[in-house]
Amino acid sequence: MTYRNTASFGKRQEYSVVAELLRHGFDVYMTLVDDQGIDCVVRLDATRYVDVQIKARSKDAKQWSTFAAMDFEPRPNLFFIFYTEKNATFWTIPSLDLAGLCHRNASGRNAGRRTLVLPKTPDGEKAKRFAKYTGNNGFGLLRAFAAGT
Repeated sequence: MTYRNTASFGKRQEYSVVAELLRHGFDVYMTLVDDQGIDCVVRLDATRYVDVQIKARSKDAKQWSTFAAMDFEPRPNLFFIFYTEKNATFWTIPSLDLAGLCHRNASGRNAGRRTLVLPKTPDGEKAKRFAKYTGNNGFGLLRAFAAGT
């Protein structure tokens, strides 16, 4: 994949996630600049919003289920939405949960950053651990957060 295709892949996937959020009835606001690690903001009600960071992996990526070198401070109103093109799956994970699902890199240039490895198949123990974040279940977590549950 050339650089142009790589850069446009990320932007296309951001819009795919936004379209999916809109399909689920959320109000979505795109940010102009991604210098705070926020790709969009989702309005939950008249006064509450959540920040969303979108991460996507192409079907051609060698490690298409691995999201490495993430640097974030978990907080209640930060959600991550991951998309893997290889199995056309969305995962919506609150950052507080994500911190526990990731491992921290111990050494190298990304020491201290977080890495997440998502399940490659819809079955097995790992898939069961991630089931509440997948597809409609994951988007439901945004609704539950909006309801305060």
